[in-house]
Amino acid sequence: MSSSNPLGEDKSKYDYMFRYIIVGDSNVGKSCLLLQFTDNKFRQNHEATIGVEFGGKTLEIKNKNVKIQIWDTAGQEVYQAITRGYYKGATGAFVVYDITRKETFEHVEKWLEDVRTNASKDIQVILIGNKKDLESERVVSFDDGSSLAEKHNILFLETSAKTAFNVQEAFIKSAEKILEGILKSGVDPNKNNQNVKISSGDDDDDEIKEKKKKCCL
Repeated sequence: MSSSNPLGEDKSKYDYMFRYIIVGDSNVGKSCLLLQFTDNKFRQNHEATIGVEFGGKTLEIKNKNVKIQIWDTAGQEVYQAITRGYYKGATGAFVVYDITRKETFEHVEKWLEDVRTNASKDIQVILIGNKKDLESERVVSFDDGSSLAEKHNILFLETSAKTAFNVQEAFIKSAEKILEGILKSGVDPNKNNQNVKISSGDDDDDEIKEKKKKCCL
């Protein structure tokens, strides 16, 4: 069972909180993936993100309540100085391209480099080929995406934010990987960890509100 709130501020208790960032070129469907995951909705005419958008949902992963807090970043270069500030502390990253636009796939290497440079070395990255519902317009093959993911040793899925194909699965699979690493390494709940928050309340809300104030300055 899962509970959701579009602002990521649900008051339900959780065992872990994972912070995700979603990056990629403009109009690849990043905000639509977020909306589909948190609210099970698709918006055909979604306005371009300015700065950063927020969302969140609590899932049960391996008998643990995991709160996933998501920062959806703008793809336009003019906002990248702002959005890079959200890489710090991220546990997971979705690097998204549009299977109908070759240039968005060609820019994936740049986005991966951005993640590697600005985020923790332990961040769990998943490559997402979005808009699978537009199969007749496809210009990037599944094998191309799979090969690139294999090259970088990261997860890969094709999704459709419109039909919800693989959207939940993408978050679940990546969260499972993160949790497996935590349980194997034995994170100490009494020690501050910038990438994983272990808690049982809403003490993260003030930080969310503060970041909202700054995101589009």
